[in-house]
Parts: sequence; C-alpha cells; structure tokens
Amino acid sequence: MNSGDVAFMLIATALVMFMTPGLALFYGGLVRSKNVLGTMMQSFISLGLISVIWVVYGYSLSFGPDIGGFIGGLKYLGLNGVGLQPGPYSDTIPDLLFCAFQLMFAIITPALITGAFAERMKFSAYLLFTVLWATLVYFPVCHWVWGGGWLGDLGALDFAGGTVIHINSGAAALVAAIMIGKRKGYGREAFHPHNLPMTILGASILWFGWFGFNAGSALAAGETATLAFFTTQVATGVAALSWVVAEWIVQGKPTTLGAASGAVAGLVAITPAAGFVGPVAAMIIGLIAGALCYGAVLFKNKAGYDDALDVVGVHGVGGLWGALATGLFASKAFNPGGADGLFYGNAHQFVVQAIGAGAAIAYSIVVTFIVLKIIDMLVGLRVDREEEVQGLDLAQHSEIGYSL
Repeated sequence: MNSGDVAFMLIATALVMFMTPGLALFYGGLVRSKNVLGTMMQSFISLGLISVIWVVYGYSLSFGPDIGGFIGGLKYLGLNGVGLQPGPYSDTIPDLLFCAFQLMFAIITPALITGAFAERMKFSAYLLFTVLWATLVYFPVCHWVWGGGWLGDLGALDFAGGTVIHINSGAAALVAAIMIGKRKGYGREAFHPHNLPMTILGASILWFGWFGFNAGSALAAGETATLAFFTTQVATGVAALSWVVAEWIVQGKPTTLGAASGAVAGLVAITPAAGFVGPVAAMIIGLIAGALCYGAVLFKNKAGYDDALDVVGVHGVGGLWGALATGLFASKAFNPGGADGLFYGNAHQFVVQAIGAGAAIAYSIVVTFIVLKIIDMLVGLRVDREEEVQGLDLAQHSEIGYSL
C-alpha cells in the first residue's frame, strides 16, 4: 500500500464523481427553461441508480474473472472479496478504491446519452434505460477493454475511456435520437439554450473533473499521471480554440457555446490517448477534434436526426477520433507500458484501435436498439404531446426551475 497513491486516487475519484453534476449543469443550461430540472435530474439520479447496481453485480460483470473474453464472472457479487488490500488491478491502492474509481465512470456514461433525447423522454423510461443499458452494454464493453476481455487481450489502448465511455455512449445516443424521434417543432421553431452561463459553469466543472478522469487512470501518483494531466490540459485548450475559429469562419462570429463545446470535444478526444502520447501530439489531437466535432454537429442538421445536445457529434465522433489518434500517436518513449502507434512504426496498433472502435459501435447500436424496443413496449419511451409542450419539469416532476 502506498499512502501517496491512495490520497491521489481518493481525490481523483471525487473529481470524477463531480463530473456528473457538472454534466447536469452543462446539459441543463442548453435546454429550454421548462425542461431544466427534468434534464438535470436524468444526470443526477444516475449517481444513485448506478451506485446500487454496481455494488450488487456491475463491478463483478465488469471486472470479475473473464468468461469467454466477453463478460466478467459473478465472483464479486455484492462486492464479495473486494476489500481494503491491494487487488488484481493495482499493487498500491485498496481494491475497494479501484472499485470506487471505476464506479464514477459507470455513473457518467449513461448520463452522457441523455443529451440525445433531451426534453422528450419519460423519467420512468429513463430509469429502465439506465439499468438495462448499463447492464447489457456498458459492463460488457468495460470488461472487453479493462477487465481482461478480448479487446484488452488484442492490445487495444484506451487510457481513460474513449472506447468504453465516449464511443459507446455516442453510438447509443444516435440510436436513441432516431428511435425516440424529433422534438415537437424541431426544424420549424428555434430551440435556444435558456442559460448559457450555467452551461459554461458545467463545462468548467467537467474540465476540472477530467483531470481526475484521465490522470487518475494511471492509478498512481507518478510519471504517467503527470503526462495524462498535461496532455489533457493542452488538448482541451487547443480544441476550444479550434472549434471557435471554425465557427467564426463558417458563421461569422465566435460563441461561448462553441468554446465550451470545443473544450468538451478536446477532453473526449484526448481521453483514450492521455497517458500514451506526448504534449505536441496531444495538441494535434485537440486541434483536429475541435474542428472535426464542429463539422459533425453541422452535419446533424443535414442528416435530419434530433440529437438535442450533440452527444453524437461531440462524444461519438470525438471518441472515435481519439481512439484512432491513439493508434497514430502512441509512443513507448512517453509510456513504456503502452505501444508505438503508426507514426512510430507500428501500423498494427492503428488496426487494433479501429477494430476496437468498430466493435464498440456495432455492439452498442444493436443492443441499444433492443433495449429501447423493450422499454417502449413496457412503459413507452416518450412523453405525450401535451406533456412535451408543458415541459418535463411540471409534467414529470411537478416542479419548476425558476419563479420569476
């Protein structure tokens, strides 16, 4: 046991937990005022719901003994055997602390998807979706990459969740946006964010928490954590600039929403690469991420699906770019425990990254479709027209966000 690593990981775990309320603020500011509480509730309730199923069976399915490369076994049901001594995933921190750190990742991932169907999903349907999607999609993909599954064995690099979290949630978001359908008036009425200062605050909390997300994934207070911390900062800063410049060229004016969105795009893209690439490569990753994700958001309007808060364009596309970029820029010079990428003479690593990303996309799309079909048959996915016009705050929660 190393007390420095324990202290570092306790702080990193708390930072990742803080990201989910930050996401609630980020998304809450982007919707119309009549839906602010309903939108924030979808993120916030994940803190409770995922915590319960993680203890009961989620950690075991994710990190239990491997079964066929696909899923973990039931050895850790109820966290049986997960104690205060170092475990199989770290020699210097308690096994329970590793479990807690991974729990925070599991909490935020289904919350990310809510931006795709903002302002129109039943709360009861969302609760079912969170449990089923985490069980059938997140836990298996997490095991594939980090828990001893087939992608980890193949050599796929995902330092802090580009494939497990962002590609996975982005693919699910695309399916959800299409299946649930467009908001009433979409394409005919203007849907303006009701509180951009709230969104900026949320983005700032996400940026702050992301240092725990990425640096904490080193699982120790050392060289790799330092590298991940620094690459996270520079990639994010460059991506914010890149998005703003791109929209300035296209739309004629830079926006605060563009800066916030660009920062999140940079955070997403650097996540899989953070502990495997150097600072200059991180800046290139961020530079491309900002402009690329801005272009993906513009494409949404041409494609015609209503991804309300741009989960597909930012998390899906940004995560895909990050996973592939890891296969380009990874270097053993920065992390001897990683691998060299294409630009360092190892084309195989790029192929492996593409296989991992493609597998996560395909699996998430298929299983998310099935999950949503089941929920639609059980309770229905969408609020009725009158409730949507009234707003989720009153219709689903009998509350209002503001009394002005």
